Amino acid sequence: MARCNFCGETLRKGTGKMYVKTDGKIFHFCTMKCEKNMLKLKRKPRHVRWTAEARKEKEGA
Repeated sequence: MARCNFCGETLRKGTGKMYVKTDGKIFHFCTMKCEKNMLKLKRKPRHVRWTAEARKEKEGA
């Protein structure tokens, strides 16, 4: 099972989108919202409140 590279949500088989950059890096996204935040808007998951990484960081602080 793949995980969304932005929000950390587990993707069910047959869902989501796989994006391959020209340098060979592979990204998995669950929604267009995650894809736009990472690729177009260049946001870091730890700075966006609704992502798993941000929640984890908030707990530790």
